[in-house]
Amino acid sequence: MSTLIQYLTTIHFGTGAIQQIPSLLAEHSIRRPLLVTDRALVELGMPARVPMLPAAVFAEVSTNPTEQSVLDGLEMYRAHQCDSIVAIGGGSPIDCAKCIGLLVNHPQPLEQYAVIRGGMAKISANKPPLIAIPTTAGTGSEVGRAALITMANGEKLGVISPHLIPTVAICDPELTLELPARLTAATGMDAISHCVETFCSIRDNPVADAIAIDGLVRGIRSLRHAVENGTDIFHRREVMMASLQGGLTFQKGLGMIHSLSHPLGAVPRKQLHHGTLNAIFLPHVLRYNAKAAAEKMQRIAHGVGLRTADELPDFFTSYVRDIGLPTRLSELHVTLTDLDGIAAAAMRDHSTASNPRTMCESDCDALLQIAL
Repeated sequence: MSTLIQYLTTIHFGTGAIQQIPSLLAEHSIRRPLLVTDRALVELGMPARVPMLPAAVFAEVSTNPTEQSVLDGLEMYRAHQCDSIVAIGGGSPIDCAKCIGLLVNHPQPLEQYAVIRGGMAKISANKPPLIAIPTTAGTGSEVGRAALITMANGEKLGVISPHLIPTVAICDPELTLELPARLTAATGMDAISHCVETFCSIRDNPVADAIAIDGLVRGIRSLRHAVENGTDIFHRREVMMASLQGGLTFQKGLGMIHSLSHPLGAVPRKQLHHGTLNAIFLPHVLRYNAKAAAEKMQRIAHGVGLRTADELPDFFTSYVRDIGLPTRLSELHVTLTDLDGIAAAAMRDHSTASNPRTMCESDCDALLQIAL
């Protein structure tokens, strides 16, 4: 049996890395980039910290990016005769930017490229350069091959291809210094959940396993410090590295945490943060998968300083509470009505195939009820 291992793109990591933008633009013959971001970051002046003059700025990206945002961004790209994309922000602007770039030279509709629609084979390398600059430490989208988009029909789907991995990632921990404590905690738990879930994935990739464990240990050791003191550049750097490492391990696939959080994050009018949902589901999914991934969970337990894997669920529940995040869906004002159809959608999610324990719809529904 052979194992395919691909790592992955060019990454500039470190304090002040943002200053490499001009040389990178020249290296890739970029003259008219579209800057993709969101309104909150515009108000904070974050785009002004990118040392370049964009052809246009597209900031209409919501917390969970939508197909309409992608189409609006595509229209701006074409109207201003752009030749590339620079995305700055969390996973939402970066994911939106990936799909804008995809549709520049690929025909619509976007939904045909979703992995559960057989879309991976339709995606080619014919797309403009994309430079991704994360301002949160959580999603790992700057090195990920996926974009999560809520389609016009309300379904949140993953568009996945190695061709969607950004051309260059710039990870500058200084850009996270102004991140509020709550958002630091939520995005940090997103990174931690990526490391846990990819490590437990059924797919074989020892390189990814090693990266995931290292990222998990860094994240657990430093996230609490970053939440408590947002100006601590050492711990900001460590959490950003954990986030990057979580993204580098996406090659193994995820699991039930994401199968549940993806569709719940698309519930209309709720705007539920993906990392917060992952934090809530993490302990419950660990209990569900315990027997199917016993050896791996024991290695996780040792990595975070526990004696046995049995302690992991309670450890993560306490950790999440200690950094100021909710541990139940009801704390986010999620109701039983909001959960209608989520279990069925979870079974269709692309993350389900790599969960270590076989899932069925009733299992998903039971976990949703427990997490409520």
